Amino acid sequence: MTENYFPDFPASEVMAVFSKDPILVGIVGRGKPLESSRSEDVYFKLLSAIVSQQLSTKAAATIFARFRELFPDRYPHPHPHFVLETPDETLRGAGLSFQKIGYVRNVAAFAQGGNLEHPVIDAMEDEALIQHLTHIKGVGRWTVEMLLMFALERPDVMPVDDLGIQNAMKRHYGLEESGKALKARMLEIAENWRPYRTIACKYLWQSLDNMPT
Repeated sequence: MTENYFPDFPASEVMAVFSKDPILVGIVGRGKPLESSRSEDVYFKLLSAIVSQQLSTKAAATIFARFRELFPDRYPHPHPHFVLETPDETLRGAGLSFQKIGYVRNVAAFAQGGNLEHPVIDAMEDEALIQHLTHIKGVGRWTVEMLLMFALERPDVMPVDDLGIQNAMKRHYGLEESGKALKARMLEIAENWRPYRTIACKYLWQSLDNMPT
């Protein structure tokens, strides 16, 4: 297995950990190399996540493109104070609901306070960062876990609330539990994947052809 199967992590080390779980080894072996999705721009990623909530991938991309077009000279994204100063009717014209307008403004205000600067974010451990970002109304734990796994590429995140991961583990591990019992079993199985639970989950998503964007 080549090194590029796991960006920034040695394949031999990752597979030595995964060898404790033959089912996962098979999933990885049938999978494709992972591609890096790293980004230090947490503000931009959170804006995108808010706009994308409860929308299809295509609809989310269309609305987010319209949102960005409201600020054509602010590439790669609008400074928080431009978002805060833009009238509601203008944001509505881009396709944002009134609820999402409030959430987007919450992210912008949080960023304007210096709370999303890379040194601030990078210094926090995973759980502390989840608590930090979920102070923003409209940003939930799952959203932050996706940010940790994809934009920040933290290696050991386990999103037990993610429907794709639940479905993949039910399929591959024959799990029949539901609710809290299912999540407990998922966490128990995933103990064998530490400290690379993020990588394992990316292959589980891939096994369903259902990688989050």
